[in-house]
Parts: sequence; structure tokens; C-alpha cells
Amino acid sequence: MSPRARLVLASASPRRRDLLGGAGIDFEVDPAGVDESSGERDPRRLAEELASRKAREVSRRRPEDWVLGADTVVCVAGELLGKPSGAAEARRMLETLSDSVHEVVTGVCLVKPDGSAVTTSETTRVHMRPIAADEIEAYVASGEWRDKAGGYAIQENADAFVTELAGGGFDNVVGLPVDLVRRLLEESGFSPDAEGTDLASGPGDR
Repeated sequence: MSPRARLVLASASPRRRDLLGGAGIDFEVDPAGVDESSGERDPRRLAEELASRKAREVSRRRPEDWVLGADTVVCVAGELLGKPSGAAEARRMLETLSDSVHEVVTGVCLVKPDGSAVTTSETTRVHMRPIAADEIEAYVASGEWRDKAGGYAIQENADAFVTELAGGGFDNVVGLPVDLVRRLLEESGFSPDAEGTDLASGPGDR
């Protein structure tokens, strides 16, 4: 009997862990800890580049495992918004996103034990209503913006600012497009055990 295939999530994000776990997929966590600086300005290419960088870094130290990397990028009017460095930058990001339609792109990369990789992404267009100055101040004071691309967390209180999502799912905005990941695993031949358990039959289908 062949050994059990292991999936490794190359991310420290608790949001990605919750989303992947909620999909009924067994995995381990091994954060990549890579340099996320890049000269790429296209949001899709940037998200996919960083996802690939994370997955390949972990795969180098775990070559027998399947490794999943992910990275989320926010883009509004051609400006890329990363994770705010402090309260002042979080405030500026929220002011920029107020009354906007912006894109949230999550790149995902799956590196197989044979060293080959598949990289793709999902894009969600997020419509935000105008956000009043006192709402911005209250949100900044809450600290929810910390470690969040674009300075907001839709799965927490920032959902009150969002009026519509288009083209991609809520989970993509949180940080991991679950259905896309499931398809990627299935189409790449990942099987969590020697008998080839069908991922599509597990819990968490939407």
C-alpha cells in the first residue's frame, strides 16, 4: 500500500486554515516565511507569483508532500494595496476603498511531489458603499485591519461596508477560493489516502 499523501498549507494565515479545514480536507501547516516584495504591478500575476514563491519554498524542504501556497492582493484604480504597516496606512486604505469597486485576487499554487506545479487565481469584484469618517476611525481603532490585504476583513465587521460581490466568492475575499482549490487538487490527481478518496464527496461542498 502506498503511503498516505500529505497536503501542506504554506501559510500562517488562520483564515486560510479555517477555510481549508472547513472544506473537509486534511492538511498540515508549514508557513513559508518568504520575502513578499516584488516589482510586478499586475494584480493577478503578482498574486500568482507570491503563491508560487510560498509553495516552492516549502516544497524544497518537504519534497515528498503536496504543497499549497496562496496569496491575496487588493487592487483599486490601478493601485495595489498590501497589508497596512500601521493605523495611518490602514486609515488611508479605507479612505481609498470607500465608495469603490475594487478587485481582490487570490493566487493559488500547488506543487506536486514530482516537482511540477499548477498555478491559478480567482478574482472577486468588491463593491463598497461610502464609508463615513467616524466609521473609518472606529474600524481602525478595532485593529481588525492588522495582517489583512487592503486593511479590512470581510469575514468580520467590514462586511457592513460591502454591498455586492461579483465574479468570485466570499471565501476568495477572505483569502482562499475553496472551490477552486478543490478542483485544483482533484484535477492534479491528489488523493489523501492510498485508496484514492474522492475529495468531492467530503464535507464542505457548496
